[in-house]
Amino acid sequence: MFMPQFIAAISLIVPDYDQGIEFYVGLMGFELIEDTPLSEDKRWVLVAPLGSTETRLLLARASNEAQEEVIGEQAGDRVFLFLETYDFETDYAIMQRAGILFLEEPREEPYGMVVKWRDPFGNKWDLIERY
Repeated sequence: MFMPQFIAAISLIVPDYDQGIEFYVGLMGFELIEDTPLSEDKRWVLVAPLGSTETRLLLARASNEAQEEVIGEQAGDRVFLFLETYDFETDYAIMQRAGILFLEEPREEPYGMVVKWRDPFGNKWDLIERY
């Protein structure tokens, strides 16, 4: 019997849980799905764009030097995450007002409108509206 699967979470290494929440929830408007203490220094922090029903970001605080070294470089200087929208112009304007660091001007591609941006931790993202 076929049982559907989906990616539930992608681990995103951040320097601090609260800094991650401040950016993704406070500035980007993502929803804080869960913030559960697991130990004295570890938490299970899930965030997702409003309305997202499957994939979440697990904000994982770097706990050693090797993890600290890859903050913002988990994709080796490539775009790491893709935020899809149904209203590119509105979301782009909101992100501009919020002070998001854009790495280029919006561009039209065969698949849709796209702009590359960076979070404060160094991760590269694409904001995309598909045609």
